[in-house]
Amino acid sequence: MLGRVSGVFGTRGWLKVYSYTRPPRNILTYPIWQLSVGGEWTTFPVIGVDQRGIRLVALLDGITDPTEAGSHIGAEIAVDREALPEKTDGEYYWADLVGVEVVNVEGIRLGRVSGLFDTGANDVLVVDGKKEHLIPFVRDHHVMDVDLERGLMTVDWHPDD
Repeated sequence: MLGRVSGVFGTRGWLKVYSYTRPPRNILTYPIWQLSVGGEWTTFPVIGVDQRGIRLVALLDGITDPTEAGSHIGAEIAVDREALPEKTDGEYYWADLVGVEVVNVEGIRLGRVSGLFDTGANDVLVVDGKKEHLIPFVRDHHVMDVDLERGLMTVDWHPDD
């Protein structure tokens, strides 16, 4: 996921966009978006983008009025994997981390990554196991190793936290 639709902007069907990309404006560089509404994905060419202060807005082909735009509020925004830039060592796309098994440095299984969210200071892993763990994604402090080939992440985190 690259972001989500957070509202409607104007009278012509523009969408307010909350971006997960860094910097946030990067979401506006993708020419084709996929929106998930009710679990169904629909592809939309992006025909207009703008930044109004800190607000990002986009106009998608086929969404022509505020009522139709409003039906997409809350939709997740994604793009085809091939459209994403190459990662450098130590970089991960959130989608790569979802489903990875998480163990702590003592070898205790904490669960699997079910999602992530951004706090502004850092990303936070949501790990579902016997209990839910919210683990800051801070390399070499909480996140000690990520092995995507093995589907395993090692964290410095107590199972009771």
